[in-house]
Amino acid sequence: MNWKNLDNIDELNVIIKDSYSKPQLIFKHSTRCIISKMALRNFERDFDFEGKAETYYLDLIAFRNVSDKVSDIFNIVHESPQIILIKDGKAVYDESHEGISAAEIQKVL
Repeated sequence: MNWKNLDNIDELNVIIKDSYSKPQLIFKHSTRCIISKMALRNFERDFDFEGKAETYYLDLIAFRNVSDKVSDIFNIVHESPQIILIKDGKAVYDESHEGISAAEIQKVL
């Protein structure tokens, strides 16, 4: 997968702006959690919609301030692992843990 690293708050403005022309997907990952690692691996294995969305990887341990800002901006409860789909400046889908599903996101796209 071709993840872009999300490591600063300013990048969230770009994600919001770009979401009006192409859906933006953020995967919030805890590098200390085996469940998060499994969710990421399973998502990457099932991901088959390259080019339909920009994909961002957020290491929430290293960049907790960015993770907190994602929750604030999109009015969603912080979870880990968590996947968030942004369209037209709004979070239209978010899921966590074993609920993270590439097939479900594809339906929303």
